[in-house]
Amino acid sequence: MSTIGVPGLILILVLALVLFGPKKLPELGRAVGHTLKEFKNATRGLTRDDDEDDDAKAQQQLPQQQAAKTTVVTEKDAFDREKMEQEIRERLERERIEKEIREKLEQERLQAENAQQKA
Repeated sequence: MSTIGVPGLILILVLALVLFGPKKLPELGRAVGHTLKEFKNATRGLTRDDDEDDDAKAQQQLPQQQAAKTTVVTEKDAFDREKMEQEIRERLERERIEKEIREKLEQERLQAENAQQKA
């Protein structure tokens, strides 16, 4: 393929000027610009339709993929939940024991104060 080049472009512009005249040439330029703009928008619309089709296919496949991920996540969540519950139980037991120890220490302190007051 050969390119038009600068001399060919000048020749085309001169021919257009002779054929259409100086008054019609700006109108012709606007018409060509408008046509190119419509072509560009139509092309964009086609690619957008293709993208929407791809998105629709992806959304149809998405529930299947999510179901598979949900199964894996659910198993992991169950393991994490059990671990967390165990930690909570241990913490509650520790707090209960600490509370009992504090109560016993308080009772011993009160007994020691009573013993000092009696003596």
